[in-house]
Amino acid sequence: MVERPPTGTIPDAPGSYQFRDRDGRIIYVGKAKSLRSRLSNYFQQNLPMRTAQMVKTADSVEWIQVANELEALMLEYSLIKQHRPRFNIRLVDDKSYPFLAVTESDEWPRAMVMRGKKRKGVRYYGPFGHAYAIRETLDLLLRTFPIRTCSDNKLERHQKLGRPCLLFHIEKCSGPCVGEITPDEYSKLVADLVSFLDGETDEVIAELEERMAVAADAYEFELAARLRDQLGSVNKAIEKQQMVGARSDDYDVIGVHGDELESAVQVFFVRRGRVVGRRGFVIDRVEDLTEEELTDKILEGLYSEEPAVGYPKQVLVPVESSDPELYSAWMGELRGSQVSVRVPQRGDKRALLETVTRNAQESFTRHRLKRSSDHNSRARALNELQEYLGLENAPLRIECYDMSHIQGTDYVGSMVVVEDGLPKKSDYRRFKIKTVDGNNDFAAMAEVLERRLTNYLTDRERPVEERGRFAYPPNLIVVDGGKGQLSASVEVLASLGLENEIPIVSLAKQFEEVYVPGRSAPIRIPRQSEALYLLQRIRDESHRFAITYHRQLRGKRMTVSALDGIPGLGPTRKTRLLKEFGSVKAVKQATEDQLVGLPWLPNQVASSVWAHLHSA
Repeated sequence: MVERPPTGTIPDAPGSYQFRDRDGRIIYVGKAKSLRSRLSNYFQQNLPMRTAQMVKTADSVEWIQVANELEALMLEYSLIKQHRPRFNIRLVDDKSYPFLAVTESDEWPRAMVMRGKKRKGVRYYGPFGHAYAIRETLDLLLRTFPIRTCSDNKLERHQKLGRPCLLFHIEKCSGPCVGEITPDEYSKLVADLVSFLDGETDEVIAELEERMAVAADAYEFELAARLRDQLGSVNKAIEKQQMVGARSDDYDVIGVHGDELESAVQVFFVRRGRVVGRRGFVIDRVEDLTEEELTDKILEGLYSEEPAVGYPKQVLVPVESSDPELYSAWMGELRGSQVSVRVPQRGDKRALLETVTRNAQESFTRHRLKRSSDHNSRARALNELQEYLGLENAPLRIECYDMSHIQGTDYVGSMVVVEDGLPKKSDYRRFKIKTVDGNNDFAAMAEVLERRLTNYLTDRERPVEERGRFAYPPNLIVVDGGKGQLSASVEVLASLGLENEIPIVSLAKQFEEVYVPGRSAPIRIPRQSEALYLLQRIRDESHRFAITYHRQLRGKRMTVSALDGIPGLGPTRKTRLLKEFGSVKAVKQATEDQLVGLPWLPNQVASSVWAHLHSA
């Protein structure tokens, strides 16, 4: 564990600091307005779990002093990019996004769909969500701007053959390979296409409309028809770019959704009021970060290198940065003009932020589903659980238990079942707590486990053909909570003689802490391991199932009528009574004589109704 440097040796100035392990590797890089103040925080008691783990792993700390906060920010990211420290968050693109690219440095520039690392001399547009969307747009634009889309090898081959390819004959290429267009005319086509993709669409439309009108006036109807088709293609291409604001709007919108381990981020790039591209990535939240600090890290990762569509005038974020002025200044220096970073409060921009956030939520769900549905991932998860928890066999059947209540009312428990790494919903069970008064999660957990395992012991004594679905024990029981829940659960297993037959663990709220019987310190399952993701899914599903049942019971209790439970007052009489008086309140305000006076209601039932409503 790293020792605290003498306070007087740490400068009270901006800078970047680096923690190193005993092998000299940088494991964490941070920045600070005051290095002295910031570093002192790492040597206090009760540090957040991940921060404490980093400090425990570190062997030394050093720092680099700079002139101001902006330099500290730039130095921090430079060091993170160079060393990729294990305890700094990482931004990983959730897929390789395609770009529409124009190779301006070529003798005969080419339009194409590209992925991967960007190259010099190439102008990029996007990224886009799907390659087919770019190809459809490009196909429309080639009717108006017929520049080549063929490879360099194909261009050279047709130059040698002296005849063009099919694209020339269907008017989707101007034929530079056979001299059908001069270099100046071709350069004009490329410049017009680039201008159109940059958002200068009005000039292109106006020019096409003017040329079409001139051709029609000159009775060149075939040319006018071709120009009309080109105009239609251009308008369709424009429609594919979603209009979300005024022509002067130039901003990026960032949506975030996730949990304590990961977050999915979606970014929409808006230029000249149109969504011209989008990007998505997943953040591994290795650090202990507030939501404001997470915004900082997203900005650093997104804009440390210039996006293909350039830096925006404005960045819209879901949560304000921890230092908006610093990040606005940094962005402004990158762009060369003022940039604002803010949270939209109302209007179209707020609505667009909500849309982007929904995209992030869907992306996060897809990311988790992809991981959970992968058979190899499930197999690794089960094998890792066996290894980390010291089990004799891989836990092919896991049962997870959770409690839900509000101040001890409508107390319920849930049991979810995972077999071979997949939920088995037919075996899910819900428990209404019967023996616990007040708020006592330990006793409630003990009751649920005792009921479930007692049924197992009873069932396994029956003949095989008469056994139910719970005649076989789980390979692992997981209870939601810390040491207290685990201790109560272990007592139940011991009382039933199952402590050596069924393994059991508990998950603390921080979730990376797994407690096992007979061990005071928790087991820390490595981050990014499939085992940890499996445990998280089980815990989340158990929590969801318990809350759903709790809400059902609470809703049912809240809708119970004051007229329920009165002898002789069945559903038909109850309905007629409410129709006669209009409401339960009106029935309660009625006198006993009024109720007895109803000719269709027996006198004894009428008296019972009055007594029941006035018994409190």
